[in-house]
Amino acid sequence: MDCCIYKVPDRLRKLKKEDYTPKVISIGPFHHYNGKLKNMEKLKFRYLKCFLKRVEGRQISVEDLVNTIMSHEESVRRCYAETIQYDSDDFVKIILVDAIFILELFCRFNGLACEDTGPSLELWLEVGIREDLSLLENQLPFFILEVLFDKAFAPLPNYSQSFRAMTIDYFDFVSHRGMQSSVFQINHFLDLLRTLWLPFEMFPARPVSVPSVNHVPSATQLHMSGLVFKVGSSSSIGVIEYTDGELRMPAIYFDKFTVRLYRNLLALEQCHYPDKAYVTDYFILLGFLINTTEDVNLLVQKGILVNKLRNSDDARDLVNSLVVNVVCADSISCDYEKIYNELNALYDKSWKIPWDSWMETLRREYFNTPWRPAPTFAAIILLVLTLLQTVYTVLPKK
Repeated sequence: MDCCIYKVPDRLRKLKKEDYTPKVISIGPFHHYNGKLKNMEKLKFRYLKCFLKRVEGRQISVEDLVNTIMSHEESVRRCYAETIQYDSDDFVKIILVDAIFILELFCRFNGLACEDTGPSLELWLEVGIREDLSLLENQLPFFILEVLFDKAFAPLPNYSQSFRAMTIDYFDFVSHRGMQSSVFQINHFLDLLRTLWLPFEMFPARPVSVPSVNHVPSATQLHMSGLVFKVGSSSSIGVIEYTDGELRMPAIYFDKFTVRLYRNLLALEQCHYPDKAYVTDYFILLGFLINTTEDVNLLVQKGILVNKLRNSDDARDLVNSLVVNVVCADSISCDYEKIYNELNALYDKSWKIPWDSWMETLRREYFNTPWRPAPTFAAIILLVLTLLQTVYTVLPKK
């Protein structure tokens, strides 16, 4: 297995440390030392005990599970970008306890009965666990979860659903898609969430370019220029279409959970998908479109933005902060550059038409014949307009 689980780059972490740090439960070695999360270790061991009861009919012991992990230990270690300082015994124990917790959690989520007399998870804890399972630094390699699941359950009839399908069910509320495919590779849960948001045709590396355009007018400016905003038919975040003055974009949700998720998706693309940074491309475009609260309100009105934050100011500030210090913002998909050029052309055309009309009126009314007196005031206006047109054409847009 190749490296796929990373520490968030410092340039991103320092902007919003809490969005990259688990609040309820640690998974894997990176945050195992966090004393604030130690209370959850009791729940993990309770779930481990219940899991062993599930598989006791198959005569699978803790030793069997430990041996399975040990046989894949080097592959699991290679999945982490940082050198793991734990020795073999401690490392295998961390992976075992955390992996079995996840397997038992998913079994319960899918309604598979368990022999557990302990209290059920409170709603806030369920939500917190789900959020923490989507953080870049809080991951287990997906393959080891599949290996342990298959060893424990295949081919028991009550557990005929694959672990992959159970995982998609668990996270499907986030993606808003009914995706049930098994053809794509999953590195870990955050990687799965990114995959659920992208159409299959985007999986190959995207053709990139250093853009000749570094500006797009805001949503309200484009709207005033005649652009029609519509929600696209696809929920895939990478599907954005511009045709004949109409821009179609997928709806995107802003709430406390998705804010953390978006930051971690961007961090994942920084580390692992620099040539497939489709989520990053989307948020760069969104950052161009949203400069003011009026831009937010317009996109909310059009159904493109579903804002569950406190107000439009929070949504504007969030969008403007998401791609700060994102290195791959210096290159974009060629498809996006084409859209940038088309939006700029639409905006420029909307200003050029009345400008040309004003200039023609001045020439016709005051300078159509050498024998007709031209008032000094009109001449000054023409001179100023000509100067402004030259400045507008030459100076770069900010």
